[in-house]
Amino acid sequence: MAETKKIAIIPGDGIGPEVVAEAVKVLKKTEELFGYRFETETGLFGGIAIDETGTPLPQDTLEKCQRADAVLLGAVGGPKWDNNPKELRPETGLLGIRKALGLFSNIRPAVIFDCLKEASTLKPEVLEGTDLIVVRELTGGIYFGEKFRRETENGQEAVDTCVYNVKEVERIVHQAFQIARNRRKKLCSVDKANVLETSRLWRETVNKIAPEYPDVELEHVLVDNCAMQLLRRPSSFDVIVTENMFGDILSDEAAMLTGSIGMLSSASLGEGSFGLYEPVHGSAPDIAGQGIANPIATILSVALMFKLSFGYHEAGDLIEKAVKSVLDAGHRTGDIAVDKSKAIGTTAMGDLIVAAMTK
Repeated sequence: MAETKKIAIIPGDGIGPEVVAEAVKVLKKTEELFGYRFETETGLFGGIAIDETGTPLPQDTLEKCQRADAVLLGAVGGPKWDNNPKELRPETGLLGIRKALGLFSNIRPAVIFDCLKEASTLKPEVLEGTDLIVVRELTGGIYFGEKFRRETENGQEAVDTCVYNVKEVERIVHQAFQIARNRRKKLCSVDKANVLETSRLWRETVNKIAPEYPDVELEHVLVDNCAMQLLRRPSSFDVIVTENMFGDILSDEAAMLTGSIGMLSSASLGEGSFGLYEPVHGSAPDIAGQGIANPIATILSVALMFKLSFGYHEAGDLIEKAVKSVLDAGHRTGDIAVDKSKAIGTTAMGDLIVAAMTK
């Protein structure tokens, strides 16, 4: 009998509950097809948690996440809470849950579906074969360094400090090498080692680790050149690993290669197999409750969960193939439809993907 995997389901705000509902259908279908066993618990998080409990991350929800083998999150936030004090903003809950769960890396795949190449701003021939992952360090770098202002003879001066230590670099780089080893065995480490001391430490550390992965081809690329090559030859990349700020920028650039943020999944990982999985898109309060949101990113987040946290590669591949077959058949939600009059809704897209999941 298959081991029971515990999944914390966190629908969140806006369209989150709608897209998560379709992903749960996919979970149930894999139980039927593969004999997997999932135990789920649902928790409040984000804006809805603020409204109902007074905090974006209730202790009950955190405990459910800590008991789980993985977390599936919908979306968080909305204009309703934008003017709240910092500690009462949905985004503060995200930082809190990442810290509490020990998540230090963000994984962002960017895959081009042939039938959607026209949705991208790049030429189809440039996009051909693009299938890459950006691995971003989440807890160090300039975002978390000391920040202050001081008075000088030239007026006020602002200082942001960028700090990395060897341990922080080692753990993210090992993770990236392991991901590359299970893909096309190519790792691109991105830094600014020609001018930044943190980047020189980063590159030295990567080079020390590389001999442990002789089957993975390593390339060092400066961040400005990487930004250019993502637009010039995106298909040449397999796995990109980089520090926090560079990863923040490059992962958003890679996301736009696909033409729709509604197609993109992501994972935040820590030590071991635990991970938090969520779509890249936001809560889209303008369309919440209308049944028109694209659930594909959340469904693909389940595929990512299966591969990275559970080792269920066959099921993960099956979900991705089902999504591709539905898109190849011409079915589209409004965000990716050329003819909006033929667009289908959230539930219909989820049902079609589940129906396409056959072994």
